[in-house]
Amino acid sequence: MSKKRIKSGENLIGYTLIAPWILGILCFQLWPILHSFLMSFTNYNLLNTPAFIGVGNYQKMFEDEVFYQAVKVTFKYVFIAVPAKIIFALCIALILNMKIKGIGIFRTIYYIPSILGSSIAVAILWKALFVKDGVINALLAEIGIKGVSWLGNPKYTLFTISLLTVWQFGSSMVVFLAGLKQIPSSLYEAASVDGAGKVAKFINITIPGIMPMMSFNILMQTINAFQMFAAPYTIFNGKGGPLNSCMLYVIYLYQNAFKYFNVGYASSLSWSLLIMIAGTALILHLLEKKFLNFDD
Repeated sequence: MSKKRIKSGENLIGYTLIAPWILGILCFQLWPILHSFLMSFTNYNLLNTPAFIGVGNYQKMFEDEVFYQAVKVTFKYVFIAVPAKIIFALCIALILNMKIKGIGIFRTIYYIPSILGSSIAVAILWKALFVKDGVINALLAEIGIKGVSWLGNPKYTLFTISLLTVWQFGSSMVVFLAGLKQIPSSLYEAASVDGAGKVAKFINITIPGIMPMMSFNILMQTINAFQMFAAPYTIFNGKGGPLNSCMLYVIYLYQNAFKYFNVGYASSLSWSLLIMIAGTALILHLLEKKFLNFDD
């Protein structure tokens, strides 16, 4: 048998093995993406035949007050939750980077919330903790502080949801921990010889050393924050909270698609979300190129 025929046979086996993956991409990802783009230019509610209306759905957004509220709440959530989560994850990573006995057990324990944090069960637990007569207010009463309606007062709803996001710091923590492990200990030893204190070491060695991980975490957590859905949807029973104070963008998108069956408008909302995420990612990339230099 010639080498050419053997190679052709091997190629055929390879294509056969990857065929299910290719079909999955085409049928369950690429086609739905293209279909949603086409639907965004139609008036379609699952019952009627899609009617082409051009950019009507996109024009409707500029007249939709709830759309503006959803965008406002989502960006506010991103600016609250992402920095808080990054800072908290970095602090925990610094602690878990210490050389103490049994540190592996503590690392596992601290990562558990990231495994459980997005589940419906934890969202229900969070709701039980923060209702007006819940555990949090009961603990505050024990120390003489009057509790507030964390989920009923528009002032506190977004903050309460952001706390749940911060609690899911495990993935960012692991990335930071990996970065901390890569910083040569000789740099800290040399800094100690020069008389540098802990703060100086952190600013001049630790922060530059983990800057690529910092950039990665900020980007990934920002993208995830824009798509936040499960926890607030569960906590507020599919609604946007009191006075739509927690009407995140994806919740509004879901309502239009599966509550009001306005599939055309929901499709345009999804593509607008893509543009917002891409624009934010581009801004972060430009800021990274301007202010960060990973080669130094």
